[in-house]
Amino acid sequence: MASVQLINVYKRYAGNVLAVKDFNLNIADKEFVIFVGPSGCGKSTTLRMIAGLEEISEGEIKIGDRVVNDIAPKDRDIAMVFQNYAMYPHMSVFDNMAFGLKLRKTPKDEIKRRVEEAARILGIEHLLNRKPMALSGGQRQRVALGRAIVREPKVFLMDEPLSNLDAKLRVQMRTEITKLHQKLQTTFIYVTHDQTEAMTMGTRIVVMKDGIIQQVESPVVLYNRPDNLFVAGFIGSPQMNFIVARIEKDDEGRVVAEFGKRTQIVLPEDKVEAIKAGGYMGKEVYLGIRPENISDQPEAIESNPLGTVNAKVEVVERLGAETLLYLIIDGNSVTAKVHPSSKARPEDNITVAFDIKKMHIFDKETERTICH
Repeated sequence: MASVQLINVYKRYAGNVLAVKDFNLNIADKEFVIFVGPSGCGKSTTLRMIAGLEEISEGEIKIGDRVVNDIAPKDRDIAMVFQNYAMYPHMSVFDNMAFGLKLRKTPKDEIKRRVEEAARILGIEHLLNRKPMALSGGQRQRVALGRAIVREPKVFLMDEPLSNLDAKLRVQMRTEITKLHQKLQTTFIYVTHDQTEAMTMGTRIVVMKDGIIQQVESPVVLYNRPDNLFVAGFIGSPQMNFIVARIEKDDEGRVVAEFGKRTQIVLPEDKVEAIKAGGYMGKEVYLGIRPENISDQPEAIESNPLGTVNAKVEVVERLGAETLLYLIIDGNSVTAKVHPSSKARPEDNITVAFDIKKMHIFDKETERTICH
């Protein structure tokens, strides 16, 4: 087992194109860390640098106590599972899983033990004599995982391993990989662009944008206390609503967020303190509210009079366990995730309540969080 450390790591391509910039991260032994971000953010490049498949331009990578900058991929004691799990079509599943061990001149009885143990963990014992063409996508994915497990590496690296599977199978395999991590008690580093995958699997998530780490935290902290506008918008589905608002005082002397032509939301005292301390009175900010923190239920509206606003319903999506309302609130497009019993219909004019305690406020220039 091993920890992984990246110290001031950079990756430059021709023309001084920076793919990864000043990347610093300590991954503890047995941790399940996920790199997440939009396409082109540098997450796969970082994973490939850890694997030794990409040279680093600057900095240091350690696996355990060993600096591995100049160590070949095969000698780093890692195993990588790719998005495309290419297999030798003429070989059985057993031989595909055993191939790497045979190259290393591992004794036959040891190969048999490791392959059968990996197959048992993954529930594919009955597939060992089949050829890859006779396997489904999910079965091929398990074989690819098995091929990594038999090597008994210190670190597992996974680059979008579920992206070729259908939606239902992805959900199932997410659970399988999480169980696998718990069984093997090995360090996992996993790359995905899917924030739902990240939120459900990782012990810690590294959110990346333009080759730079935006925030490293547990899923719960990322969701509730994002460091900036990008993280707030990237984590959560549907994504957080953002509204440009001005911080003012109303006729009663209360601090409010004003937006559109006539809409005001009274801010709670803890947020007012942060706004005053930061000198934001009279200035424009971004107001952030998650769809699940907006309600059209009478009891929510009654209990939250300071956060109620008028809205026009554009589209209603009934998803069974929940309903999504696409609203226009004083010129702003807003999504609300409401109770499935909602009676809202397209073109209705309704009242909704923002949970003011769960609003986030961001600096309009720097996009950094002012308060949660």
